[in-house]
Amino acid sequence: MTGVSRSLAVRRLGRVSYSRGLELQDGLVRARRAGEIPDTLLLLEHPHVITLGTGSREEHLLADADERERRGIELFEVGRGGDVTYHGPGQLVGYPILDLNPDRRDLHRYLRDLEGMLIEVLRGYGVEGRRVDGLTGVWTPGGKVAAIGVRVASGWITSHGFALNVSTDLGYFDTIVPCGIADRDVTSLERETGREVASREVEDAVVRAFCATFGAAVVSDVTG
Repeated sequence: MTGVSRSLAVRRLGRVSYSRGLELQDGLVRARRAGEIPDTLLLLEHPHVITLGTGSREEHLLADADERERRGIELFEVGRGGDVTYHGPGQLVGYPILDLNPDRRDLHRYLRDLEGMLIEVLRGYGVEGRRVDGLTGVWTPGGKVAAIGVRVASGWITSHGFALNVSTDLGYFDTIVPCGIADRDVTSLERETGREVASREVEDAVVRAFCATFGAAVVSDVTG
């Protein structure tokens, strides 16, 4: 998308519990629908949590309650699309609260835009990101590096979003079948680059790519 047509507020929240993240999104969706706030991008990470989307299947949750308790993993059923996902430390989660009116009311386009934005972020690190036909998310030759699961509420206001593995402990993905795909590995930005990557640096790259993709200009950028 060329040109700037949107104002974007960025909020960098650090580590936030999953329940708190849901609460924040609910309030922001209402405020965005009422025109009280501009489009908003939340950037954060969650403690260990498994989330079940509307398309989740029971057999894709591999860790029983005892194992989840032992490993400190919460479990949530949520109203986004998609299958089962894991979130945890070292993973950058982005929740865009966007009004898709009047010209972007196309869920397929929105998903592809998020994928394209993440592919651009990876390109900046010399990592080849790619789409896979029939699936949602972003892959590298080494595996899936980013998951996407969104909700579009009445009035075409978005919530939920994307999760990019930056320095994630990939061992936690053995508790699920990630996004219901059993035959593909998961990877992280640090694994792909072979070096440590600062989370703030990745956040900055995401903000730049997000603005370029959605034709937005940052009007506020708040930490905490």
